[in-house]
Amino acid sequence: MQDVAVLIVGGGPVGLTASILLSQAGVRSLLVERHPGTAVHPKARGINARSMEMYRQCGVEAAIRQAGLPPERAGFIVWAHTLAGEEIERRVPWRSGPQSTAASPVRNCLCAQDDLEPVLRRFAEQQPGGELRFSTEVTACEQDDAAVTATLVDRASGRQRQVRARYVIAADGAQSSVRQQLGVRMLGEEDVYDSVNILLNADLRPWTLHRPAALYFIEHPKMRATFLTINGIDRWGFLVNSLAAYGYKASDFTAERSAELVRMAAGVADLDVKILGIAPWTASARVAERYRLGRIFLAGDAAHEMPPTGGFGMNTGVQDVHNLAWKLAAVIRGAASERLLDTYHDERQPLGRAITQQSLANAISMGRLNRTTERAGARPEYLNEQGMIFGAAYESSAVVPDGTAPPIVANPVTDYVPSARPGGRAPHAWLARNGERLSTIDLLGNGFVLLTTRAGQTWREAAQRLGIGAFSIGDGELTDSDGQWTEAYGLDATGAVLVRPDGYVGWRSRAMTADPRASLGEAMTRIMGYA
Repeated sequence: MQDVAVLIVGGGPVGLTASILLSQAGVRSLLVERHPGTAVHPKARGINARSMEMYRQCGVEAAIRQAGLPPERAGFIVWAHTLAGEEIERRVPWRSGPQSTAASPVRNCLCAQDDLEPVLRRFAEQQPGGELRFSTEVTACEQDDAAVTATLVDRASGRQRQVRARYVIAADGAQSSVRQQLGVRMLGEEDVYDSVNILLNADLRPWTLHRPAALYFIEHPKMRATFLTINGIDRWGFLVNSLAAYGYKASDFTAERSAELVRMAAGVADLDVKILGIAPWTASARVAERYRLGRIFLAGDAAHEMPPTGGFGMNTGVQDVHNLAWKLAAVIRGAASERLLDTYHDERQPLGRAITQQSLANAISMGRLNRTTERAGARPEYLNEQGMIFGAAYESSAVVPDGTAPPIVANPVTDYVPSARPGGRAPHAWLARNGERLSTIDLLGNGFVLLTTRAGQTWREAAQRLGIGAFSIGDGELTDSDGQWTEAYGLDATGAVLVRPDGYVGWRSRAMTADPRASLGEAMTRIMGYA
């Protein structure tokens, strides 16, 4: 029987990202995926800036961008009666606009899932300690006080084997067999609307090249549909929503009928269309009641099913494992108590519920749940959710409160105010090192990091004695190029901030304390679940 520290069930973006993060944290893992290879359908496409910050820290950002589309080739969102017909509305989403650079040094990226997964797989296979097996299915998981025993079946040969893992990450999708074996209750609404994804070849440049968009929403009397940009030339996704409301069934979508509907939505009767794939699916808006059950953790679609309106499903999933991986690594190394692992549910489940609710609100505003003769449009928050992307604030025992109030925002979905209040994402601020510009985001990585001022050298020395990475900003090596970092982090001339490996603030002291080493040590003790 093989022994591993962590078994990852599922080889989509969430599972592959978990493999990368665990390897970089020094944890051996085994990833198993029941399909023979990576995705063959585009599925998810939009990777938001917060997720790209994570991939930047992993060292895989450049490869993802190379596999995806440059921002200027998908900068709009367009509504039209048909692709060749009257345009109804055009928007530039906040996340694609220049104002997004004030919140992050990293831009979002449009990279279809069937282009993204090979990049992540290649990178995961290059990491020491990460093993990947495709065409392998998990048929049972039994846990005891020490580990989980999983039964694996090779789908090609039918051969069974068992693996014993200290922990399991179930990232096996919306129909998660692991979740079903555990009997986890899902909270929310199931089957809120039905859809079909169609992958096709057609040259749509005559109607798209002058207005490059990520999404072309079609408001046609006979259907509600969307053209989804993949390469912006001849490879496109075509999404038909609300099938039952418009009198369609999934079985109606033969290749011939699908091509007819594509031509109808394009408004081009003689369009040359080749159908490459047809995938019916049903949107739900529900979240697992528990993300942790003993030694098994739910992540991604196994933990939360949400409508794709807003593009938060995959992003929420990869950020789930960003939150979880460092905690597992700390416990496996013996640097943290098992209690730290409870904070995964405490931090991610409430956020998963909030994001799922907002994704459903987007879908409702766009008429996805019914048929209407009126134009559906979309609420103003749609694709302008900077508050949801950057403004999440955790409350758990892995966060040490400092008594400050959260930032006041008019709309928590759209509005983001940078804040280093414990529990929030460490804000972006521009710095300089050896004449080169870099962000505070670039100082963060796999371990804890202490950020302090030039006058806070005692904090830095205390952190180094505790084995924590530390930077003094303004000490000559690192300078505050815009003069904004202490304001963004809410510090006076001698303050310090402790940032967790997932980029969220775990503790802050706005000024020097009488015993910095004791203060920092006490903070780490609390965060790691020993207090």
